[in-house]
Amino acid sequence: MKKILITLAIALSLAGCNADLLDTFPYDKVSSDNVWTRESTAEQVVIGIYQALRFNYIAGKIDVLERIGVTGDYVWGGGYVNNTANAYNGMFYDYWVQHYEMISRANNAIANLPTSPITGAKLNRLVCESKFLRAYAYYRLNMVFAGVPLYLEPKTYDEFTQGRETPEAVWQAVVNDLTDCINSPDLPGRYEAGNASYGRATKGAAYALRGKVYLWMKRWADAESDFKKVGELGYSLFQGNFGDLFTEANERCPEMIFSLQAIRTVGLGQPISRYYGAHIAHGWCISDDAPNTDFVNTYEWADGRPFNWDDVFTGYNSMTPAAREVYFLRDDLTTAEKTTAGARGADTTKYLGVGNEARCLLAFTDRDPRLNATIITPYATFDGAVDGKPATYVMRWPFRNYGAPVYDIESNTRTSWYYLYRKFVGVGSDPYINRDNSPVDIPLIRYADVLLGLAEAHAEQNEVSEGLAEINKVRRRAGVAELQNTDNTLPTYVADADALKDRIRKEFRWEFCGEAVSYFEDLRTGTYKDAKFFAGAGLKCIHGIYGVSANVRFTWADRLLKWPLPPGELEKNPNLAPNNPGWQ
Repeated sequence: MKKILITLAIALSLAGCNADLLDTFPYDKVSSDNVWTRESTAEQVVIGIYQALRFNYIAGKIDVLERIGVTGDYVWGGGYVNNTANAYNGMFYDYWVQHYEMISRANNAIANLPTSPITGAKLNRLVCESKFLRAYAYYRLNMVFAGVPLYLEPKTYDEFTQGRETPEAVWQAVVNDLTDCINSPDLPGRYEAGNASYGRATKGAAYALRGKVYLWMKRWADAESDFKKVGELGYSLFQGNFGDLFTEANERCPEMIFSLQAIRTVGLGQPISRYYGAHIAHGWCISDDAPNTDFVNTYEWADGRPFNWDDVFTGYNSMTPAAREVYFLRDDLTTAEKTTAGARGADTTKYLGVGNEARCLLAFTDRDPRLNATIITPYATFDGAVDGKPATYVMRWPFRNYGAPVYDIESNTRTSWYYLYRKFVGVGSDPYINRDNSPVDIPLIRYADVLLGLAEAHAEQNEVSEGLAEINKVRRRAGVAELQNTDNTLPTYVADADALKDRIRKEFRWEFCGEAVSYFEDLRTGTYKDAKFFAGAGLKCIHGIYGVSANVRFTWADRLLKWPLPPGELEKNPNLAPNNPGWQ
C-alpha cells in the first residue's frame, strides 16, 4: 500500500497548497502555528514535501523535459530547440518556482521538526528525508541554471534577496545534505516492496544522488565509491523484459531507487500516458510528444552493429526523403492510395503489393530490444482500447481506420505518421482510471542510472575494463551484444576511455528514452549540441519516419547550455543579476 500517498490529501492542506499555490511563492509558513504541536500533523508536513514532486516541472510531466532532449520531440514544434524562446518562456519560470517551492517546504520542516513531539530515530529519519528532498531540488536547479540562490533556512517573502551562489557552492550544499542522510544511522538503506514506507527517501537514494552530483563536480573516485555503495545496499537491475519494468507490477522492483509514487486515485495518478499514448490507447490519449526520428535511427542492431538504412533497402540513403515513403506503405494499397503516395513523391516502382509490410519490418527486427520496448515502430502492434473495447492495433501507413476490422493506430491526426511511445502507456481497457491518472510510478533514479554513472567514473579514471564491466550489465539485461576491448574487428570493440565515454552517452539515451534523464546527462557532458543540433536535424512529425524534411529546424546557440533566470525573479530580486549569457 502506498501509504505516502494515502495521507497526501491531508498533507496538502497542511502545507498550504491551493489553486493559487504558485501565486503565493515563496511562502514562509507551512501551516498554522500548532501544526508542530502534534506528531501526526508534523509528519504530514513532510509528506507535503514529497507532494511537490508532482509539480509539472519536477516529475509530474517529465514529457516537457523529454521533448527538448536528444531522444524526444514535441509534435507541435517548440521555441526552445529552434532557438526562438525568450527568457519569459513559462517553462523557465515554472521550473524555478516549483523547485523553490519544494525547497521552502523542506526548509520549514528541517527547522521545525525538532520542536515537534517527534523524537529519536523517527525525528532523525524525517529530517533526513527533508534534506534529501531539498538536495534533489537544488540538484535539478543547478543543472540548468548553473548557480542559484542558496536558502537553507525558512524565509519570509521579503527575505528572498540573496544573489546567486556559484555552481560549485550549490553542489557542495547538495553534497552536505546528502552526506547528513548517509551518515545518519536512522535512515534505512532500502525499503522492500511491501514496506509501508516504500517511496520515501533512503540511504541508497542519497548515495545514488550524491554520486550523480560528484559526476558534475568531476570527483570521479568519490562518484565511483558512492555508486558502489548503492549496489551493496541491495539495489539491482530488474532482470525481466525491459518493457515490463515500466508497469505497475514491477514498479517496486530493486531497480527503482527513487520514484514519483502514483496510485489509481483521481489526482494521485500520473498523466504521462496521456501525452505519450496515441488515440487508440485507453482514454483516447493525445501523443503530443514523440520519440525523435533521428534518435530512433541510432538504435543499433542487437549484435552491436550501427544501424544503416542502406543495409535494409539498397540505395535508401541516396533517395529523396519523399521517394523513401514507398518502403513504408501498407500491403494491398488501393489505386487511390497508391496515386496519392506517388503524388507526394514516393517511388512507387519499388512497391510490393504483397510483402511491403514484411520488408519494412526487417528494419525493426533484430535491433536493440529496447527500441521496440520503448517505441511503437512501423507495423508493430499495440494492445489498446477505444471506448473501453480492447483490440490489437497495428501501426500502418497510410492510416485508414482505427475501428473494426482495420484497427490501425491513429496518432493525433490521420495525415501524420511518426514514431510513438510505448513506455509508460497502459495497455488494454483498464490500465488506469483515466488518461490523466496512470498508477505506474515514474522512476526518477534507477539502478541502471547508477551503473552507467559508475562506468563513466571508471572511464574518467582510465579504467576501461572496469567501465566495460558496468555498462555490460545494462547491455546484458537489454539483450544486446556486450562491449569488449580485445577484438577490433567486431562492432562491439571499444578502443579506449574516450570511446567508452561515447558509448556511455549513447547507452544513456537508449536506456532512458522517455524518462527525461538523458537530457541532463547531455548537458553535463557537453554532448547536447552535437547529438541534437547536427546538420539537418529538426522536428520530423509529419511523415518523419522516412525522413521528410523537418517542419521545425533545430537551431543551436550557446545560450541553450544554461537556462535564463526568470525576468520576474530578477525584478523582485536585483541581486540575481546578471542573467545567464544570451538571455539578457
